[in-house]
Amino acid sequence: MPSLKALRTRINSVKSTQKITSAMKMVAASKLRRAQQQAEAARPYAERMERMLRALAGSVTDSPTAPALLIGTGQDKVHLLIPVTADRGLAGAFNTNVGRATRNLARKLEAEGKTVKIFAVGRKGRDYLKRELSSRIIADVSYAGRKRIDFTDAQDIATRVTALLAGGEIDVATIVYNRFKSVIAQIVTEQQIIPAPPPPEGESVDLGGATYEFEPDEETILARLLPQALAIQVYRSLLESAAGEHGARMTAMDNATRNAGDMIKRLSQNYNRARQANITKELIEIISGAEAV
Repeated sequence: MPSLKALRTRINSVKSTQKITSAMKMVAASKLRRAQQQAEAARPYAERMERMLRALAGSVTDSPTAPALLIGTGQDKVHLLIPVTADRGLAGAFNTNVGRATRNLARKLEAEGKTVKIFAVGRKGRDYLKRELSSRIIADVSYAGRKRIDFTDAQDIATRVTALLAGGEIDVATIVYNRFKSVIAQIVTEQQIIPAPPPPEGESVDLGGATYEFEPDEETILARLLPQALAIQVYRSLLESAAGEHGARMTAMDNATRNAGDMIKRLSQNYNRARQANITKELIEIISGAEAV
């Protein structure tokens, strides 16, 4: 059995850890509300934009002049995967889930004879994928030390992806991220952003039944609209990931705080038993010495 001094040291160490995890839980909880509001506020516009792109993709599939952002390059050889993770850990399986999903998707595509490239968003995802897929990583971006993510960050990512498409370096782009569902649940989502996926077979996309007149022409509008739509989809994934990160970290730190409390309780019981045993031993020695006299 450990000595009383060792038990006291261990108890104090666990108490210090409990204070840290409790503080991290409160910090994550304070950030979660705002991040959740931003993610939920961005959903309707992003979903409507996605529906519109699906409808356009379905209507111009056979057009030779359709933009590449809408219908792709016409090939399916080079896939760009964009995993969105956090820059910090201590969030349970939040980062690992996205990394694992990206790795599995990359292996599946390569098994089909496709070429895979990775643009890692977030330090944790980059580090995870470097273990097995380091040769596929062509770019990465980190927001460590930033208090919040702005739309300009999503525009920068979208611009770099668009440049890869224009240069003929990729044919398809898919973003992998954690969609925020609740504090204790985040859903790993794989969303194809280039080309815009057509509506599922047998399903039509209703845009309200309105007839539209374009001013200026459709090509000019699409040239401005499609990069913006791509940035919006990226921004949505960043907001969803940020909300999910805070929720996952709050849950993980709550569990860690509870576990620390249970450990302190067990160590305190062991300490009390050891202390009682020492007291009993000393009493026996005193009584035995007195009887010997």
